[in-house]
Amino acid sequence: MTAEQRKILAVMLVPMFMSLLSVSIVNVILPDMQRSIGASNSAIQWVLSGYTLAFGVLLVAAGRAGDLFGRGRLFIIGVSVFALGSLISGLSPDPLVLNIARVVMGLGSGLLSPQGVGMLQQYFHGKVRGRAFGMFGTIVGVSVGIGPVLGGGLIAVLGEEWGWRSAFLINVPIALAAIILGRFWLPKSAWVGTDSESDTEPESDTESEPHDRQRADFDPVGLVLLAVGTLLIMLPFLERSAGAWIYALVPVGAVVIWLWVRWENRYSRRGGSPMVDMQLFRTRSFAYGASLTSMYFVGMPGIWVIVALYLQNGLGFSALHAGLVGLPSALLSALAAQAAGRVVLTFGRKMVVLGVGIGLAGVVASALLVLAHEAWGISIWWLLLTLGITGLGQGMAISPNQTLTLAEVPVDYAGSSGGVMQTGQRVGTAIGIAIVTAVFFIVQPMAGYGAAIVAGFGFIALVIVFAGIIGLVDLARGRKKTQPRSEYTHS
Repeated sequence: MTAEQRKILAVMLVPMFMSLLSVSIVNVILPDMQRSIGASNSAIQWVLSGYTLAFGVLLVAAGRAGDLFGRGRLFIIGVSVFALGSLISGLSPDPLVLNIARVVMGLGSGLLSPQGVGMLQQYFHGKVRGRAFGMFGTIVGVSVGIGPVLGGGLIAVLGEEWGWRSAFLINVPIALAAIILGRFWLPKSAWVGTDSESDTEPESDTESEPHDRQRADFDPVGLVLLAVGTLLIMLPFLERSAGAWIYALVPVGAVVIWLWVRWENRYSRRGGSPMVDMQLFRTRSFAYGASLTSMYFVGMPGIWVIVALYLQNGLGFSALHAGLVGLPSALLSALAAQAAGRVVLTFGRKMVVLGVGIGLAGVVASALLVLAHEAWGISIWWLLLTLGITGLGQGMAISPNQTLTLAEVPVDYAGSSGGVMQTGQRVGTAIGIAIVTAVFFIVQPMAGYGAAIVAGFGFIALVIVFAGIIGLVDLARGRKKTQPRSEYTHS
């Protein structure tokens, strides 16, 4: 890995870590935040929902904007917006200001995240790309596990009032450093769109005009249709308190997504440059890999919600102690992602399937442990081991899958394809957490907290089985080479 590549990773990964950390850290600080600013339950819910919705809705459009106008430019804008939202969140005097600030943070995250994936595609190749995605997987794993611990620690050290505020304010100096370093460390090619990149400069203004026109082709209709469709599908799962009627928005959102697909195909046939080229989904590695990661995220993120509910509400653990249970999982996920990134091109999709299988084994072992704790009093702290196995599997599955999924995607669509994958993850997470918590709360009054978490683990295990089947089907269809010939024609 060259010195320039190390600088790109340093600039890119830290803000991406912050944006993911801002999802996991909030769960722990919510009670103190609610007491501090006098927020109702519905108002505080939007601290979570507003961020997630803004994050998910913007990903694909932001990725395509980075492809067209320069990933470095969109990355710095995203970090700046994220920092502004963090500052306002940390100083918020009331729930309304806090919720607006969290939406701003989500917009910033949505802008910066696909640029990171796009730059991994643009500046890293072969085994080095696998290692870079391994580092990306490391920050995903660590952000999930360290968030609750960091949030609980800040409250323990700084107190109820400034503990939760510092969880947001800590982002500001880190973001400012990333902006400064990004301005000097990102290469010049990161500041222009891939459509205008060339080994030679155009000889005249006339020659540059086609590039300019192509770069300006942002497909606004496609942007609006996808954003509205994603919003309609995600909203019911994030705002369940509105009542059963809100789920009627899901089929409406599906129809809008169908219209978006039709529009993108039509736009491409008419000679336009669509926000997402539907030919991406004819590339088997991308279609199977994106489906696998979306299904996987329907299951796995819900683990930490039901574990926290069980430990804190059922067993009386503090927020800090409940957060510590996930720490080994985060560390093993980070280590596994690093190791897998080095050998993913050797083992290919087999490693992804093995990782999904290990993750499934960890979920089943966790369910059996809870049953043993409820029946015979076996220490619940053995969850450190069983959830650690789950983290090990996640590190082996997610980062290698991302490397393989994007292996055949042209650089011109690296940002938008990364946005598609991350949108699938965000939508999958919203749907999965809604279902697994619904299962938990249905079972708990009838059979207790132990049965509730076991039922939740059962749903998660079922979803992971489906993710594994997708990987096995891909494997059976002959996906044994890491980089087979793309169905795209590069121009």
